[in-house]
Amino acid sequence: MNLLLKVHMLIAIYLLVGACAPNKTKFSDLPLSNINRLPNPDVTTRISSLSNCTSKDSDQLNLNSQEPVTVIVHGCFASAGMFRKLADVYAFHGQQTVCFNYDDRERLTSGAAALAKALKELSSVLQQPKIVVIGHSQGGLIARRALIDEPSDSTAVGDIEIDLVTISTPFGGIEAADHCGSTTLAWLSLGLTKPICQLITGRKYRDITANSDFISRPGNLQSSVNRHFKIITDEANTCRVHNNQGTCIEDDFVFSLDEQNQRVVDSQAVTTSQVVKAGHVEIVGDLETVPIKLIGLLQQQGLLRSTPPQSQGELTRLLEDIYISP
Repeated sequence: MNLLLKVHMLIAIYLLVGACAPNKTKFSDLPLSNINRLPNPDVTTRISSLSNCTSKDSDQLNLNSQEPVTVIVHGCFASAGMFRKLADVYAFHGQQTVCFNYDDRERLTSGAAALAKALKELSSVLQQPKIVVIGHSQGGLIARRALIDEPSDSTAVGDIEIDLVTISTPFGGIEAADHCGSTTLAWLSLGLTKPICQLITGRKYRDITANSDFISRPGNLQSSVNRHFKIITDEANTCRVHNNQGTCIEDDFVFSLDEQNQRVVDSQAVTTSQVVKAGHVEIVGDLETVPIKLIGLLQQQGLLRSTPPQSQGELTRLLEDIYISP
């Protein structure tokens, strides 16, 4: 049994780390080349946990209060690097974004509370408040939790129009983390599973298992949420890294379809889902792939403006530059 326990723990550790595999992009490598396309700002503000998407150190927000704002919520580890590049695509289309920053090893409930507070503050500086919240992977869990209806929550966003988009989000819990929520394994390991899980994932291990309150009791969305567009990625047989011969040397499978579905979440009247054949990192862009599928979906849903025919060539060059060029 000790050997079996060790095997279980090694699998859990491997998969949990793989699920949050970082990329090599640095925040400072993300110039916003299309800033002149953005609406002229009429508000300058600072809001805790929000920053410009071009630099993690730039927390001064220059916004046009008459225009919608898209809030981007990254996944764990350095996955924010590629997802932040979406801000440049939005800027190309004249749409303003801000990025939410959080400690990805902390409790997801803490991140959600901080996001809810930030959204409330952001809405207070907008004359015509309309916010779109986009969360990838773990960021989708935080984004939705920040928008649930809790009467006792003083950070409820209130009277504001909100669209929620979640991408590749494990609403059903992370299967590889089930070891962390197993009382049997906790007993067999003399209590060692919890400190090991916390060492690997941080305090959030309490929130990511299928039987955790965070996953099993997701709550209902606030009335201010007009819609929840849920992008489910079918990640089977996808590839994250190829060698020079074109052979796949690292797959892009992180979450199964079952892990991305949850009965309460899916039954919400405002929730619609679309399954896309794409890898976990591929969907938001990586060093080999431009996120054409994601951009197309956002445009189809009216969340990202359509690209004028005369600008298609320029957009293609931009995408190749920010996603693929070294």
